[in-house]
Amino acid sequence: MAKKSEDSLEAMIAKVKSHPNISKAGMILCHNGIVRDFSRQHGKKVRSLSVQVDVSAIEHAKSWALSKPGIVAVEILALEGDFVVGDDLLYVVVAGDLRENVFSIMRELIEKIKTGCVKKKEILDS
Repeated sequence: MAKKSEDSLEAMIAKVKSHPNISKAGMILCHNGIVRDFSRQHGKKVRSLSVQVDVSAIEHAKSWALSKPGIVAVEILALEGDFVVGDDLLYVVVAGDLRENVFSIMRELIEKIKTGCVKKKEILDS
């Protein structure tokens, strides 16, 4: 899905803060994934990145995170399309009771998204 003007990290934080159980949260942790200029696999310079998103898998990942102890609210926006270095790709917002819970779930959630919810194709410099 292409980024719409109302899709922003700030809007996602506002949505999480409006959750009916937000009073049980002690922190909100945010992730903003962007296109970097080098390939992890090849070490070469990245010219652009093409991304496909499995929306159903994103919803499953969100449900998984919400089922974990201490997690109050989760919002995920994975952008789809063609991107260049510096472009935003992924926003994740997790609210929870204690930092130990929130940090560990955020890390696992990002891994789930990157390995099972999105497919990326790097366009590399020759």
